[in-house]
Amino acid sequence: MSDQTSVLDELPGDLMIWILIVSELLVFGAGLLAFLGMRAMDPVGFAADQAQLDRVAGAVNTIVLVSSGYCAARAVQSARHMRAWLSGAMVLGLVFLIVKWIEYGEKARYGIGIETSDFFTFYYLLTGFHALHVVAGLVIFALLMRWGTPRNLEAGAAFWHMVDLVWVLLFPIIYLVH
Repeated sequence: MSDQTSVLDELPGDLMIWILIVSELLVFGAGLLAFLGMRAMDPVGFAADQAQLDRVAGAVNTIVLVSSGYCAARAVQSARHMRAWLSGAMVLGLVFLIVKWIEYGEKARYGIGIETSDFFTFYYLLTGFHALHVVAGLVIFALLMRWGTPRNLEAGAAFWHMVDLVWVLLFPIIYLVH
């Protein structure tokens, strides 16, 4: 038997969480590439629709989600205070969803829906799919409150960091870049 360890042995959590994370990143990446391709075909229309987004809400959500990622990382590092840090991550995750819900409500009040334009189709699909991942992360954290072994915590935090990473890519591409 060899004393060498592989890169896979060094990954936090379980290999299956990394397969899930990579597959989710590929799905979001494909969605973002499709968005960018459609924007290249209609830059004026996309810019006009993008101007209707609430950049402040998007920026607030970025700060909230990155802060929740910090809490998730601290939960992994602090077995003694794991539940408190997970609770903080969950509260911030809920704040993210509330801000997103308010944003969707504002769009609905102005009659802007998923079929309004190509831009808003992508906006709702990408941000809605991301919001579902936030909900999944909250469920994972709730389960970790009960079954928070170090390995499970690492896997849950890795998933949450993927959710953070996706938002950090979605926010500038959808809200800011013309």
